[in-house]
Amino acid sequence: MIRIAAVGDVHLDEEMSGQYRAQLGTLADDADVLLLAGDLTKHGTASEGRVVAEEFRDVGVPVIAVLGNHDYHSDEADKITELMRAEGITVLEGEGVTLDCPGGRLGVAGTKGFGGGFAGKAAPEFGEPELKEFVRHGRDLAARYATALTGLDADVRVGLTHYSPVKDTLAGEPPEIYLMLGSYLLAEALDDAGAALGIHGHAHAGVECGMTPGGVRVRNVALPVLRRTYGLYSLEVPGED
Repeated sequence: MIRIAAVGDVHLDEEMSGQYRAQLGTLADDADVLLLAGDLTKHGTASEGRVVAEEFRDVGVPVIAVLGNHDYHSDEADKITELMRAEGITVLEGEGVTLDCPGGRLGVAGTKGFGGGFAGKAAPEFGEPELKEFVRHGRDLAARYATALTGLDADVRVGLTHYSPVKDTLAGEPPEIYLMLGSYLLAEALDDAGAALGIHGHAHAGVECGMTPGGVRVRNVALPVLRRTYGLYSLEVPGED
């Protein structure tokens, strides 16, 4: 069994320094890894990124993160990534990493992801250059994510995104903004790779549990949804007694 802790949308800033870290005392007893599903800062500044790096460094388990839309707002995403990596936090964008956990080998692929919508109501790659650029950005990120997922050499594969791969976990959000909350292409990547779990954030008014068309469990770990320090998810390893 591999135990995963996950949370997103913590939206830290300088005034919150030390507050989240104070809640992580039992993390190493609860989980083998902590996944951070983006929107780690409020406004995407480097100073906020420094707070994030301090909050999640040396917490007793490996920490793997993706960035979210808030983390890009001030055009300092590269600096935030640099600060986090300097403290030993793995930040993924179209990449994967494999960890040797006590229960087996865990592979995690990550991307911010993007909007675009879902089957039957997805944005078309047609018309104005701005619309085509919007759709292509989502397609490009999803394609890199899919390649990273399928390339993982692990007992179980997990997908980590900020934007949602499914509509299920958006229930409670206005349907009019689903286009901006996720993309079916992220779910296709999970299904094609035979992933065991998909983790995302972003949808503050959504619900925790959903599933891809192919039967992969999806969990929305946005802090306003969880209402707890992190969600805990256990994954069975194939061949485990």
